Amino acid sequence: MKLGRSLTELAQEIQRQAQSKADFIANTRQLQMLEDGKTLALESQGEFQVTDLALSQIGERAGIPTKYLRKMQDEAPALLATNVNHWFQQRSESRMIRTLDDHARAFLSNRYMRVDNYDVAETALPVLLNTAGLRIASCEVTEHRLYIKAVTDRIQREVNSRRVGDVVEAGVMISNSEVGLGSVLVTPFAYFLACTNGMVREGGRRWNHIGRYADEKDAVYALLTDETRQADDRALLLKVRDTITAALDESLFTRWVDRLESSTERKLEGDVTKAVEVLSNKLSLNQDEQSSVLRHLIEGGDLSQYGLISAVTRTAEDAKSYDRATELEMAGATVLDLKPTEWRELALAA
Repeated sequence: MKLGRSLTELAQEIQRQAQSKADFIANTRQLQMLEDGKTLALESQGEFQVTDLALSQIGERAGIPTKYLRKMQDEAPALLATNVNHWFQQRSESRMIRTLDDHARAFLSNRYMRVDNYDVAETALPVLLNTAGLRIASCEVTEHRLYIKAVTDRIQREVNSRRVGDVVEAGVMISNSEVGLGSVLVTPFAYFLACTNGMVREGGRRWNHIGRYADEKDAVYALLTDETRQADDRALLLKVRDTITAALDESLFTRWVDRLESSTERKLEGDVTKAVEVLSNKLSLNQDEQSSVLRHLIEGGDLSQYGLISAVTRTAEDAKSYDRATELEMAGATVLDLKPTEWRELALAA
């Protein structure tokens, strides 16, 4: 499992971002992409460098395919500006522009409900830190998401596998995206002590960032925290707090470990390399990730469904980004949840 930042570093960065960010509501007719293809001007508010994500979101709303969008930015930025500005005028709509450190980091609906990382952390961390036996195993804030992963040695079981002493602990993961890439998520988590792999379990709860329409105005204006938003935030964050406790339910964890243990009995009977290739297609792994899964599977010496789960979650540690590492930890649950027909396809691959 990737470790990310220390808890102190996470808190410092979240605090810094909370003080540096600003959100605006603007009609697209009040926006302009400059000829460098990298700068978005907001009427009366200044200029902001556009992140890759925000550019993709602009392209999606303008109907410009991503591949062509990138080609224009690299080879003909003035053409990109002409295209974007044309559709800003022709398909005018009210949008939320989220900024941080002089960058336009998201181009979102004016109904986007802002639930910020600071608020999520402020709600989640006291619950986590005050739960006896619970410790923060890993945390990070990336350009796209906040992650907090906590586990407890008070809820653990040994998996009856070919590997002696394969103890797994129960835990919880909290994540959030401020830029439109995911809901507020609280989900059960598992931590394998011997191999230090993490795995996101099923049974999580999500809350989408959908709220009321922001008011239409004639000028670009900054969004502030009003009483209505504070009330909405309090209601949602209370649900987050309660769901953290539910995610640590010992009976649910025990049933999940029973399922995990049963996966040790399902063996790969065909070509192992071909099986990993089939699995990689299902999980949308790139070539490096596919090679990593195969290597860890062989090194682990466990050619079972459980061995595949371990190989996928171990590959998470090799991932270049924390975002991708967490996606691979989620992919471990996908392997466990394969339907019988899907597992046979893997097991008998030739």
